[in-house]
Amino acid sequence: MALPFVDRSSSAVPVQFVPESRWRSWLKEQTASSRAWIESTGVAGKAGDLAMLPGDNGKAAGAVLVLSAKPNLWDFGALATRLPDGTWKLASATDPVSPTDAAVAIGLGTWRFERYRSRKAKPVAKLVWPDGADKKRATAMIEALCLARDLITTPSSDMGPAELAAAAQSLAKQHGAKLKVIVGNDLLKQNYPMVHAVGRASARLPRLIDLRWGNARHPKVTLVGKGVCFDTGGLDLKPASGMLNMKKDMGGAATMMAVAAMVMAAKLPVRLRLLVPAVENSVSGNAFRPLDVVPTRKGITVEIGNTDAEGRLILCDALYEGASEKPMMMVDCATLTGAARVALGTDLPALFCNDDRLADDLLAAGRAVNDPMWRLPLFAGYRRLLDSKVADINNAPGVAFGGAITAALYLKEFVPDDVPWAHFDMMAWNNSSRPGRPEGGEAQAARAIFAAIEKRVGKK
Repeated sequence: MALPFVDRSSSAVPVQFVPESRWRSWLKEQTASSRAWIESTGVAGKAGDLAMLPGDNGKAAGAVLVLSAKPNLWDFGALATRLPDGTWKLASATDPVSPTDAAVAIGLGTWRFERYRSRKAKPVAKLVWPDGADKKRATAMIEALCLARDLITTPSSDMGPAELAAAAQSLAKQHGAKLKVIVGNDLLKQNYPMVHAVGRASARLPRLIDLRWGNARHPKVTLVGKGVCFDTGGLDLKPASGMLNMKKDMGGAATMMAVAAMVMAAKLPVRLRLLVPAVENSVSGNAFRPLDVVPTRKGITVEIGNTDAEGRLILCDALYEGASEKPMMMVDCATLTGAARVALGTDLPALFCNDDRLADDLLAAGRAVNDPMWRLPLFAGYRRLLDSKVADINNAPGVAFGGAITAALYLKEFVPDDVPWAHFDMMAWNNSSRPGRPEGGEAQAARAIFAAIEKRVGKK
């Protein structure tokens, strides 16, 4: 996507920012004619209001945007799409939001998914880069997050396991990373039996995407993303309503690709590894079945309680492999359970973590960059619900309660206690458009995860 920024413009029109709490006092400071004009437009000084200021030549002499009482980056997210065509400049400080974060929000607000549209949306306004903004950092973050949005929003007809691997290949090439992809029956030969079992029913072969980047002497950081490119539910078939938006079931993979892109663009001093099991959970004569028993990379066996609980199955092989290198921290992202959405809604990813320090780092990072999450417990008392009478573990308990917790407890079986690990159960989708967050795919928690990694290892 083209960014809405220019380096400079002598004809740029100014945009002022006024917090909601200061609106009345600011309005009193304006000339009588300006006050009368603003009041006639119906602008009441509520957060998000945008007032145009008239000039002598019939054109806008400026604009004023009303910020929240406690401003955050999303206050700036709709600027480029709401301002009239032309070039504008920020005439007020963005405090307490950094100029870089304000630029990120402005850029993200211009994202549109128009791949299949013959008629494109009208061009957005241009803005001069905010004074003090780190252009390189902001650009890298916007591009990474928009990449994730594009991948998630693309229909499964054009975003299967092969296309997801191709996107990872492009990312590796861009940043000088190494990429290995294990495809089809080679998954069995190289001991990824769960990835193969879930994906084998599709004509689009399953695969494990393995990206490595950075200096081997640096601290190891491992990212794992659920890459179910479409989920029918398998033989435990979803109803039509449940299947409708399952193109986004690879949202965890896209989110982790965004985090990896930001880490590599920032050249953080880490040894990065990104693991994405990419499959399509389909129905055919060779689909895995309820109550099948399937081996795992760890060597334990899993009784299939439900074929629609497939995300945790492909993740368990990838997590066990990722943990084998004893990384400093390992994080996975997945659109894993409806239970997490029932508990926390669509905007708040659920965080599960086996290490309090890592959890605290992620929660603090989320607050700092306004990328919220909520920690839920890895309650050991529910582990008994995963017991199987014929295998080492069952992937889906036969009870309707605590589904996000039992899913996380299943994953925990494949991560040793001495590997700090965090698991995000997320929606990966904006159901409606808001400033900076248009309707469509979303890389939830990506900025927070990147910030937590950066805080731990420092900038290069």
